[in-house]
Amino acid sequence: MPTRALRTAASGLYAQQLNVEVISNNIANVNTTGFKKNKAEFQDLMYQEVQVNPTQASDTNSSTTPSAKIQVGNGVQSSSTQKIFKQGDIVASGNQMDIAIQGDGLFQVRKSDGTIVYTRDGSFKVNSEGKIVTSGGYLLEPEISLSDNVQSISISKDGSVDVLENDGRTTTLGTIELAKFMNPSGLLALGNNLYGETESSGAPVLGTAGSKGFGEINQGFLESSNVDIVEEMVAMITAQRAYEINSKTVKTVEEMMTMANNLKT
Repeated sequence: MPTRALRTAASGLYAQQLNVEVISNNIANVNTTGFKKNKAEFQDLMYQEVQVNPTQASDTNSSTTPSAKIQVGNGVQSSSTQKIFKQGDIVASGNQMDIAIQGDGLFQVRKSDGTIVYTRDGSFKVNSEGKIVTSGGYLLEPEISLSDNVQSISISKDGSVDVLENDGRTTTLGTIELAKFMNPSGLLALGNNLYGETESSGAPVLGTAGSKGFGEINQGFLESSNVDIVEEMVAMITAQRAYEINSKTVKTVEEMMTMANNLKT
C-alpha cells in the first residue's frame, strides 16, 4: 500500500532529523570542558505479513497450497540517546584551581537543594566564603573551605588538598572523593555539565583518586570535550544523505499514486 510506504519514509525523516539534532549538539559543545558526546540509537518497527499473491487465496480453482507471505517493515523509531564516556584530552591551563580526572570517575557536587550531582568539569572556583565551588556556584562535595591567609593550594593525584599559608605553614584541608557508576551512560544529563543518578546508572561507588578503578587527579589541567569534530562532520553528511533519500521516497510514492489516479479504464 502506498500509505505504508509514506509512513515508513516519514519515520525515516523523523529519525534522521533527531540524528542531526544530536550531532549538532555535539558540535556545539566541542569546546565545553568535560563534555561527553551523545549518540542517537534507533530500532526498526514491527513487521506486517503480506501475501505475495493475494488473488490466489480467493481463487477457488487454485491449488490448496497456501499463498506465500513476506514481511514488510513499517519504518524506524528512535530508541534512546547514549552518552559516550570516552576520555577527553587533558589540556594544561596553568590555573591551580583547575583539576582533571585521568581515568574513570566523576566529581561530586552539592546543589542548593542538597542533592548530590556529578560532573567531569574540574574548573573550580573559590566563592566569597572561601568554599570550593563549580562555575555555576555549586559546592564541591566533600566540602572544602579556604581561609583568608592561604598563599597557594596543592592538590595531589589522590585528591588530597594541602594549602600553604602566609606564615609558611602547610595544612591539609581534606580529600576530593570521586564517584563512579556501573553504567555511566545511564546518567541523566542535567545541563551545566552536571549529571544525575538514575536507575539505569546504578548507585554511585565512592573512592579515592588513584585507587583501583578510579582515575588520578591532575592539578592545573582541564579535560576537553571528547567530541571528534571530523567524526561528527562525517556523521552529519551521512544523516543528510539518508534524509534526502527518504524525502525522495516520499516523492516517488506520490508520483506512483498520481499515475494510479490517472489510469483510465
